[in-house]
Amino acid sequence: MTRSLPCVLMRAGTSRGPFFLREWLPADERERDEALIGAIGASDLLQLDGVGGGSTLTSKVAIVSRSQEPGCDVDYLFAQVGVGQRSVDTRPNCGNMLSGVGPFAIEQGLVPARDGATTVRVFNVNTRSRIDVTVQTPGGRVAYAGDTGIDGVAGTGAPIRLNFLDAWGAVTGSLFPTGRRIDRIEGLEVSCIDAAMPLVILRAADLGLGGRESPAELDADRALLARLESVRRAAGFAMGLGDVSTSVVPKPVIASAGDGPLSLTSRYFTPRRCHASHAVTGAIGVATAYALPGTVCSAEAPVEGVQTVSVCHPQGRIGIEVATAGRGADLSIQRAALVRTARKILQGELHLPDYVFSTPARPPEGDTPMPRILAPALLAAATALGAAAPAVAQGFPSKTITIVVPTSAGGGNDAIARTVGQKMSTLLGQTVIIDNRAGANGSIASEFVARATPDGHTLMLGYIATHAMNPALQKLRYDPVTDFEPIGLVGTSPTLMVASMNSPIKSVKELVAAQKAKPDRFAYASAGNGTAPHFAAELFKINAGIELLGVPYKGSAPAINDTIAGQVQVMFPSLFTAISHVKNGKLRALAIAGPKRSPLLPDVPTLKEAGVSGVEVQQWYGLFAPHKTPKPIVDRLSKALQTALADPEIARRIEESGADVEWSTPEQLGALVKTELARWKGVVQRARLTAD
Repeated sequence: MTRSLPCVLMRAGTSRGPFFLREWLPADERERDEALIGAIGASDLLQLDGVGGGSTLTSKVAIVSRSQEPGCDVDYLFAQVGVGQRSVDTRPNCGNMLSGVGPFAIEQGLVPARDGATTVRVFNVNTRSRIDVTVQTPGGRVAYAGDTGIDGVAGTGAPIRLNFLDAWGAVTGSLFPTGRRIDRIEGLEVSCIDAAMPLVILRAADLGLGGRESPAELDADRALLARLESVRRAAGFAMGLGDVSTSVVPKPVIASAGDGPLSLTSRYFTPRRCHASHAVTGAIGVATAYALPGTVCSAEAPVEGVQTVSVCHPQGRIGIEVATAGRGADLSIQRAALVRTARKILQGELHLPDYVFSTPARPPEGDTPMPRILAPALLAAATALGAAAPAVAQGFPSKTITIVVPTSAGGGNDAIARTVGQKMSTLLGQTVIIDNRAGANGSIASEFVARATPDGHTLMLGYIATHAMNPALQKLRYDPVTDFEPIGLVGTSPTLMVASMNSPIKSVKELVAAQKAKPDRFAYASAGNGTAPHFAAELFKINAGIELLGVPYKGSAPAINDTIAGQVQVMFPSLFTAISHVKNGKLRALAIAGPKRSPLLPDVPTLKEAGVSGVEVQQWYGLFAPHKTPKPIVDRLSKALQTALADPEIARRIEESGADVEWSTPEQLGALVKTELARWKGVVQRARLTAD
């Protein structure tokens, strides 16, 4: 028996694939992915049994829905489906498929068309960034025909303008995640950049290449591919992405001179094969690196203003309009835009083979049958109402489990979630993915999980800031006690006081003396107001009797990167977040903001030993589920967490990074949240802290 669902097949930029409204697909993520595998025909290399074309460029899927983000029209989730393997990856983004989102959204009635041109503000779920997509709509109808040509596509079409609004640091939290524009990795100079897509860019000449080699030539050089992969993995760690051996980001790029002014040649890898042409998101990253000074592929004399950079690739070129501001070393990127075309190939009903589904289809029942492909949505609704709670608890987990992390990728919270999630995936027999929802000092992630379906498939790696400090500081749209079901404590980590190696600060005593002499000399970075680095710094100011300007960031990763770069001088991150940077000489450890020294840094004194008492901030991390998650599910998750933390390898990985593994029962974690919330409310009153 086959299953069917609505579908629109589109060529978008230099990619092709089916476009779906989110409600057309199964609500269950596992069944959704199985539907995508069947749609593309991913099970064989030629993809004969689906609409794929035997290439990664034609194995792409766009899932579109009305946006849940303020100020945005639609949400766009991109999925890369396997070629010859049953896999679906929603971690990367695709700028080519993005060019079809605007026309699709307008024609599906999600956005009203204007006469002339219509701009659709798209929220890319994969990278949590916004893009304005401008579509030609003469007479209020989408126009696909036109005179604009793009390399790699036969014929011409109507121009579709993509204007990337905040792609800078969307994944890692910083445009240059390592804090430098050039790093040396395995003897090679590279630029690690996060502009629409995390990239590690190398010079062709440094690899003994001319830069104009064809994709086939590069793919045939196994030694080169192995070297690129080794550099890519090392760059992943340096960029705060952790172990990227199973991830497709960062992407390696080999850059060389272009064929004229304002151009450069690029060979983009996906990441283990050379792209037949070039990804749009990758072209934005390459053009950004070219337009700014100090990278391995910078223009000879980068200048301020708007200019079009040509990224030459094996099929031609992509023109990226880049706007910069500032002068010299202070030159910064403002926006990037480009033009693509798209074409609707067909629209209708897509029939899926039953063999791709793990649950066989059943014949329709009743007088007005509904396609069985939609049944999981009804099951999810019943579960949310509590009608199927016993059955759900018995069959848990029935789909992918998501652990939402309230900070950017690369920080301590993210590393803990990925380490624990990987082990829990094995124990529970289901995929566990990490969803970084940074922003509003953890409130975005907390509100999302608090409102999620309480079936155990959406969890949160909460910590002292989300469940004690920030709620103590201000009134939020979630309650850390009543809106969550505690699962268990994961670990604790002392707070460390660090300074930039570029600053003259060598000790706490020197900092206090210098700041008293000149109160506006130094500033501290925090992961946002209401976070542990913020509270620790404010307590330090009070107890040391000095003033320090606070600079809040959207998470610990960008804050610590700017501290390393010397843009701010001091920070109070967790030991877990800072230890690797201290060990490799990027940060100077001044003191432990806790009751005792750390065995990992035995020579670093406590703040009390350094002359400043009353600053003890022990950070803690715990796993939470939405309120009303059935107790049998909470108990099973708690048991899996306990087993994961008891694994010597998991414990070693967490402890070597500066955190102490510490499991607790759900009841003990609940009691900790209440105690900590009361404690930090007292600190807020005593220190007169505000959220501003």
